[in-house]
Amino acid sequence: MLTKLAMTGFKHRWRDYLVLFSGLIMSSAIFYMFEALATNQDFLKQNTSISMVGLIFQFGSVLLTIITLVYIGYANSFLLSMRKRDYGLFMLVGARKSKIGQLIWLETLLVGITATIVGILVGTALTVGVSQILINSLGLTLHHFAVWYTPAAIATLLLYVGLFLIAGLFNLLSLTKTPALKLLHSNDQPNRPQLKPARQLIEIVVGVISIAIGYWSMANLKILQLMGIGIALVTIVLGTYLLFNAIFVWLMVALKRFSFARRGLNGFTLSQLSFRIRNYTKMLSIVAMLFALALGAITVGMGFHSQIPSMANINNAYDMGLVNASTAEKAQIAAMKPKTTATYHFKATKKVVYFQAAEFNRQPFTTIHTRNKNQLTFNTVHNNAAKLQKSEDNYQLMQLQSGVMATATPVFLSKTAYAKLAQPEQRLTVFTTNNVIEHRVALNKLAKHHFHTTSPEQFGGRYAMYLMVNGMYSGLKFMGMFLGIAFLAMLASCLMFKILSGADADQHRYKMLDKVGTTRRQLNGAINKEIAVLFILPGIVGIVHVLFGLQMFKIIMVTSPYTGIWLPFLIFAGLYLLYYLITITIYRRIVLQ
Repeated sequence: MLTKLAMTGFKHRWRDYLVLFSGLIMSSAIFYMFEALATNQDFLKQNTSISMVGLIFQFGSVLLTIITLVYIGYANSFLLSMRKRDYGLFMLVGARKSKIGQLIWLETLLVGITATIVGILVGTALTVGVSQILINSLGLTLHHFAVWYTPAAIATLLLYVGLFLIAGLFNLLSLTKTPALKLLHSNDQPNRPQLKPARQLIEIVVGVISIAIGYWSMANLKILQLMGIGIALVTIVLGTYLLFNAIFVWLMVALKRFSFARRGLNGFTLSQLSFRIRNYTKMLSIVAMLFALALGAITVGMGFHSQIPSMANINNAYDMGLVNASTAEKAQIAAMKPKTTATYHFKATKKVVYFQAAEFNRQPFTTIHTRNKNQLTFNTVHNNAAKLQKSEDNYQLMQLQSGVMATATPVFLSKTAYAKLAQPEQRLTVFTTNNVIEHRVALNKLAKHHFHTTSPEQFGGRYAMYLMVNGMYSGLKFMGMFLGIAFLAMLASCLMFKILSGADADQHRYKMLDKVGTTRRQLNGAINKEIAVLFILPGIVGIVHVLFGLQMFKIIMVTSPYTGIWLPFLIFAGLYLLYYLITITIYRRIVLQ
C-alpha cells in the first residue's frame, strides 16, 4: 500500500523528479569524465612532460569530490522537501514509522543508484563526443586515452552510492523523528535572513585573507611547488564560501532599504532571492568555483594551442625543404599557394655541402635569429651568400636537407669553382606557406610522399617543429579543453538544478501577481533580473579567480598565459549567456502557466 502511495506521489511530481534525475545524471557524468583522465596514469605520463601532473589531478579530484558532496547534499535536501508532505500524510493515516523509514531508505538509494549508473553511461558518451571533436578540430595526437576506463567508473559508482547511503540514513532519521504536522507544513516556513554584523565582518575579513593567501600561493608556485596548489585549493574554496555567505546575505537585506527596491517588482525580486538565501550561498560558491575551473581550463588549453605556431616559427623561416623534388611534389607545393619558394643547387660530401653563391645572391635565404627565447621574440634576416657563410644561424639551411645533414658545414663557391666539383648535383626546394597549422594536412601528405614518413626527425623546417611541439602539448591542450567543457556542463547543471528545483514552489507567487493585475512583461522582467543575479555574482568571482590563477601557469608556458585571453573569455561569455537564456525560458514555462 505504501509503495502504491509513493508511486502516486512520484507521478504527481514527475517534473520535479525529472529535474532531480537530470541534475544527478549530469553530476555523475561529469565526475566520470574527470576521473577518466585523473585515474588513467598511463595517459597522464605519456601526454605531458609535467612530472607532477598526476598529483595536480589528485588535488582536482579532491576539489571535485567536495563540490559533489555539497551538490548531492543539496539534491538530497530537494528530494526530502518533495516527500515531507507525503510522509506526513502517511503518518496521519496510521502508517508505522518503521515502514516509512524503509520506504525513505529505498527511495533515496533507488534515485541515487539509478542516476549514477545512467550518469556513467552518459559520461562515457560525452567523453566519446567531446574527445573526437577536440582531436579532429585541434589535430591532437594522444596516447593511451580510453573512453571507457573501469577504475573511473568504479570510483564514480563508489563515491555516489556511498554518499546516497549516508543521505538515506540521514533522511530516515530526519523524517521519522519529525512530527507529522511539522512535516505537513515544512514548506511553508521561510528562511528569513538576519544580519549579524560582528559575525559577517569576521567572515569577510577571514574570507579576504584566505583568498589573498590562495592568490599569493598560485603566483609563487615556482617556490612553493606542489604545496602551493594544496594551499590555494583550501584557502580559495574557504574564502569564496565565506564571502558569499557574508556579503550576499547583507547585500539582499541592504538593497531593500534603497528607493529603487520600491519600483516595479524590484522588491518582489529581492524577496525571492532572500527567501532561500542560505541555500543560494552554498550553491553560488560551488558555481563560482566551477566557473573559475571551466574558464581557467579552457583559457589554458587555448593558451597551449595558440603558442604552438609561435614555437614552430622560431625554428626556421621555411615550412619544409625537399631534395630533388618531383614534378608531382612541386604541384603539391604550388597548390598550397606558398608566400615564398626558392630552389638552390648543391653538391655534397659527408661533412660539407657546396652551394652556388650566385643563387643565394639572387634569392637571399631567410634565417630566424632569436632575441629572447623565453618571450619567443625573433628577427628574420635575409642573407646573401657572404652573410650566410658567417652567420651562426646557417644551420637552418642544413636542417632543410632532409634533416640528416644539420651538422654539415655549408660552403658557398663561385660558379667556376662549383663546376669543378666531381659530386653529382642535387636540388633543394624550400617554401613558406602563410600558416603551418592551416596547411598541416597538405604538408603531412607531402612529407609521406617525399620522405615516406611523417617523423619530424627525418626533415627540418617549421612543419617538423610543429609536429614535435604539438606532440608535446597535445595532452595538455586536450586536458584543458576537455575539462573546461566538463566543468562548464556541471556548472550549468548546478545552476539550472538550483533554480528549477524551486520553480514549482514559486508558481503560486506569480499567480498572485497575475491576479492583482501585473502584466506579463513585468513578470518576465522580474524573472530575468532574479536569475541574472544568480548568474552574474558567481561569474564575477570566477573571473577574478581566473585572472589571478593564471599566474601559476607562467612556469610551464613559454608565452604569457594572458596572451589572447579575450578569445576564451568571449567564447565562455557566449556559452554562459546561452545557459542563462535556456534557464529563464524553462523557468518561465513552469511559473507562468
